[in-house]
Amino acid sequence: MNNIPTWEQFIRFVLQCLSKGDTLQVHELKDQVANIVGLTEEQRLKTLPSGQPVAENRIAWAISYLNRVDAIERPQRGQYRITPIGRDLLARYPGEITEKDLRQLAKPDDQWWVRKNSTGTLKDTSSSTVGQLDTDTTLDPNEQVEEGMDRINSEVSAELLSLMQGGEPAFFEQIVVDLLLAMGYGGAHGRGTVTQLTNDGGIDGIIDQDALGLNKIYVQAKRYGPQTSVRRPEVQSFVGALSGKADGGLFITTGVFSQGATDYARDVPSRIILIDGQQLAQLMIKYGVGVETKKTLKIVRIDEDYFA
Repeated sequence: MNNIPTWEQFIRFVLQCLSKGDTLQVHELKDQVANIVGLTEEQRLKTLPSGQPVAENRIAWAISYLNRVDAIERPQRGQYRITPIGRDLLARYPGEITEKDLRQLAKPDDQWWVRKNSTGTLKDTSSSTVGQLDTDTTLDPNEQVEEGMDRINSEVSAELLSLMQGGEPAFFEQIVVDLLLAMGYGGAHGRGTVTQLTNDGGIDGIIDQDALGLNKIYVQAKRYGPQTSVRRPEVQSFVGALSGKADGGLFITTGVFSQGATDYARDVPSRIILIDGQQLAQLMIKYGVGVETKKTLKIVRIDEDYFA
């Protein structure tokens, strides 16, 4: 098995593990399902961007939906056992049990497959094209959210790079200083300056690294196109500009670094950190520089301790 089963494919295995009549703790149930499916160590360790194991997350959604239609029940906090409805499901569907099969058992006021479209009206997705985000049953709801967030961040990242590449060099240098301040550099008073555009000696920004301002970070910022490379001579020039001022520095570009530049920065005695355009855009998103939060999502789940 190369791919981790979808949450739908885990449905039958959850019921099979409970079919002997045992009441299992949720962690025991997840372990037994993983064993009966034959998940490899690599599959068990694969995680979502949030760090949660993919397989464990999908098993949890299968458990959740089975409990939702009373195919399994929870006699005590964190424990599950099969019900007559669950046994009937196993008998009625000898192959895979799908979300569509569970819909037949849904309570009248619980139509989880009916979602709102962009106009705010209800939309029955039962006959929609497979593969669309709102009907992709290879992903559970949490995974859909995370996939969507990744896609949004990727689009914003590309737009940030485009704006920086088309802007003025002085503004880009200020963006770099603003980012470092947002990351917590700048000392006790958040001090960061951009040097003069002429005769800067290859240094575009200076920022305090500690609260007293005893150590400083020297920055070189190059606004290049997406396919333009910063090459070794430019990094060498920056290292030369640091001589007598600092033991290291930060070189940031909206483009990319050539292999020669990367090798030189790694081997030179001075500590030189290289950040390319993709890394820069992701850092800006992470630390809220040049972006704003449009919407905050709050994902909730049952507090089992509350109902114990």
